[in-house]
Amino acid sequence: MAPGGELELTQNGPVSDHPDPSDKELMEKVRSADTFAFTILVDRYKLKLFNLIYRLLQNKEEAEDILQETFLRVYKERESYDPTYAFSTWVYTIALNLCRNELKRRKKFRFFGLDLIKDNREYAVPAAKKSEGLSLMLEKAIHSLPVKYRTAFLLRDVEELSYDEVSKSLGVPLGTVKSRVNRARLLLRDKLRPKIRECYEVSKSSPIPIQLL
Repeated sequence: MAPGGELELTQNGPVSDHPDPSDKELMEKVRSADTFAFTILVDRYKLKLFNLIYRLLQNKEEAEDILQETFLRVYKERESYDPTYAFSTWVYTIALNLCRNELKRRKKFRFFGLDLIKDNREYAVPAAKKSEGLSLMLEKAIHSLPVKYRTAFLLRDVEELSYDEVSKSLGVPLGTVKSRVNRARLLLRDKLRPKIRECYEVSKSSPIPIQLL
């Protein structure tokens, strides 16, 4: 941790000779105030978490603040971490709760456009900067989903959490998570099918075939 309680996101050194320590191994060290282990956890999760937070809030500055607060809470509450649960579940739950609080503060409990291109090399970018095409159609279709289906779909199919992790992160039964994810997929299929068919018809009459995703 940097002076003044701010989070330092750069790695300062190795944790051990272990080439790839697990999250739980790192948290054991973090619980003993090992800042090197904490830095590795931050580096491991910061980009995925930022993209998730950004997609929910659609504001870069607020997403950075929530990301900072998420890891500050991880460190401050490190002794309360239960190693019988996955660290990913715990950290996603913290981030989601902070996002919900921010959305409630705005009195706009809404989720905005999603970028389905999972790229850990850079942050998500606003939809207006993306190229037109099927990916934009998919993004708009996801944007139109009801909140509960959209959130479950985002965590399961975009962030690739297990059903059990999504269940724990959202605080809803496993069966409910599976139902919401399946419903989201069906809704997306129904929304996208006409668009895909339209693109296919255009490609047949075009000298340059359009490759369907």
